[in-house]
Amino acid sequence: MNPARYVISLFVILSLNFAIPRAMPGDTMTNLLGEDVILSDDLVQEMRREMGLDLPLREQYIMYWKEILRLNLGYSYHFHSPVLPLVLGRMKWTLLLAAPPVITGALLGTLLGALAGWRNSMSSRLQTFIFLIIYSTPPYFLAILSLYIFGFQLGWVPMKGFYTTGSPGNIVHHIMLPVILMSLFSASRNHMIMRGSVIQERRSLYALYARAKGLHDSQILFRHVFRNAALPIITLIALDFGFIFSGALFIEMVFSMRGMGDLIYSALLYRDYPVLQGSFLIITVMVITANMFADALYGLLDPRVRGR
Repeated sequence: MNPARYVISLFVILSLNFAIPRAMPGDTMTNLLGEDVILSDDLVQEMRREMGLDLPLREQYIMYWKEILRLNLGYSYHFHSPVLPLVLGRMKWTLLLAAPPVITGALLGTLLGALAGWRNSMSSRLQTFIFLIIYSTPPYFLAILSLYIFGFQLGWVPMKGFYTTGSPGNIVHHIMLPVILMSLFSASRNHMIMRGSVIQERRSLYALYARAKGLHDSQILFRHVFRNAALPIITLIALDFGFIFSGALFIEMVFSMRGMGDLIYSALLYRDYPVLQGSFLIITVMVITANMFADALYGLLDPRVRGR
């Protein structure tokens, strides 16, 4: 693990975090006020000055880094609120929505994918076929279809939101269908990758040697093959944890849930730079932290990568 690599990555990504929102087409004031609002030029300039948008980009960039070092994420143009409590308020709901699928999808997809890759049975092929269909289906399409069937037609789940009364049972009732859908998507991707990895590893010489020693199939799979085949999954799970706050965007949009995905989407529409920067800052820190853990785990599982 090279700490300098992560520090450089953090600096580059946070610099892009400043540049990319400002490179988007459209004017911040026009998106913020709307095209139907007519204000005098003096008033528009005064608003730009208050928001610091009249400064040269170089000065805005220096101020941006100063505020980050002070852990001040700024003030939202659109939501009229400090960014940090705004992001934290949305983050807890997205975490509640997206964390269980990441964990469930990792466990379910890895285990079933390993078994499907090791045993070439009819049930394994059927299981792979089902996961392939889920994996190939756009998430928003399956979310809309599920909401129509289970929410609108059958009335088993609420149509929108995280809660109506706020009780634990009510929250679970609301997020049950989105969590199941996201778990299926995560599990299907992990299943396909783990299956392919196990198929490749089972032809290795060490697997043949273990079989020649008289070990049972389950012993060869879980003692020897599983560890090597799981290495690509570790990277994917690390990325899942990194993008946990933005990856649920489509699900949040379909189920009208006000989480981080919805917040980023709204900030994007209104060119709300402080919210975009604050949200991407948290995602960046999570991605880099998750990759650090993945690198450390790689070293534990595979001695060949230690010290590189």
